[in-house]
Amino acid sequence: MANHSQLGFQDASSPIMEELVEFHDHALMVALAICSLVLYLLTLMLMEKLSSNTVDAQEVELIWTILPAIVLILLALPSLQILYMMDEINEPDLTLKAIGHQWYWTYEYTDFKDLTFDSYMIPTPELQQGHFRLLEVDHRVVIPMESPIRIIVTAGDVLHSWAIPTLGVKTDAIPGRLNQTSFITTRPGIFYGQCSEICGANHSYMPIVVESTPLTHFENWSSLLSS
Repeated sequence: MANHSQLGFQDASSPIMEELVEFHDHALMVALAICSLVLYLLTLMLMEKLSSNTVDAQEVELIWTILPAIVLILLALPSLQILYMMDEINEPDLTLKAIGHQWYWTYEYTDFKDLTFDSYMIPTPELQQGHFRLLEVDHRVVIPMESPIRIIVTAGDVLHSWAIPTLGVKTDAIPGRLNQTSFITTRPGIFYGQCSEICGANHSYMPIVVESTPLTHFENWSSLLSS
């Protein structure tokens, strides 16, 4: 959950998000090094007198041609690795289907016989103490922690997007098309997200809440709803 005046990312709750945060820090350090070098060279040129040595400097031209290529490689390799990790889905323990509607979500646990429910935002006058405005729902998505989860995302009317920042998940919900992604929660908790695709007048009123629990708690919850 983001805090007021927070400048960085939310605390990572999945291996993918941890990799994304590390890559973000890596890219920022590279950008900081480039900006520092450019600032130093600009200051040096303003402070020093111009000389004819800068007219023909093939060594300098060679350096400023090769150096950017090396920097791009240092950024591209970890980026490609994370992209392949995000697309990889290995034998999920649970498959969840999320269907976007105007303006609520429908969830289907496809591994269970009759486990389907709609998730609506709780209006502000009905919020209980400690609940977050515009983020709390009447039915949360409950998943077992430390288990590979595959989520299949689609829409029943217009474009939507199923996104949980702290899990590093963002998948577009497109009518007539099934998109899938996977994630693993590394700790128990309640993770908040919202539809990230402008889908109409009430676009900001279809939040997403995922509750990560131990396996025994998830089994009790699923058996209670299925009965």
